Amino acid sequence: MTTSPKNKTLASLLAITLGSLGAHRFYLHGWRDKLGWLHFSSLPVSALIASIFFGWPGLFSYGLLILSFLIALLCGLVFGLTADEKWDAQYNPGAPGYSDSGWLLALLLVLATGVGAIALIGVLARSFDLLYTGGAYG
Repeated sequence: MTTSPKNKTLASLLAITLGSLGAHRFYLHGWRDKLGWLHFSSLPVSALIASIFFGWPGLFSYGLLILSFLIALLCGLVFGLTADEKWDAQYNPGAPGYSDSGWLLALLLVLATGVGAIALIGVLARSFDLLYTGGAYG
C-alpha cells in the first residue's frame, strides 16, 4: 500500500487551525484513526453537555472541546519542531529528503505559541475565578 508523502507544514497548520476536529490526525493516519475520531467527538459531546446543563459556565460545558484544542495545538508545535529527517523517516519512509521546512512553518509555530499561551492563561484565570469567587468576575 503506497501513501502520499505528508507535508510537515500542512500537518502543523491543520493541527493548529482544525485540530480540535481531528483534521491533523485524519491527514496523517487516515479516516480509521481512533484519536482523530476522539478529537472530532469533542464538538458534539460538548454541545450536548452545554444543552443539558444550560446556564453552566462555558469552561465546564465546553471543557472537552477546549482540552481537545489545547492538545491539538501542542501536537502542531511538536510536528513543527520535529527535525525534517525524523519527520521523513516516520511519515515519508519512501521519500527521503522530502521535507524542507521554511519560514512559513516558523511563523506558524510562533503564532501557535502565542495563541496557546493566551488560551492556557485564559483557562487558568477562568478556572481560578470559578474556584475562588464562584464566577463573580464574569
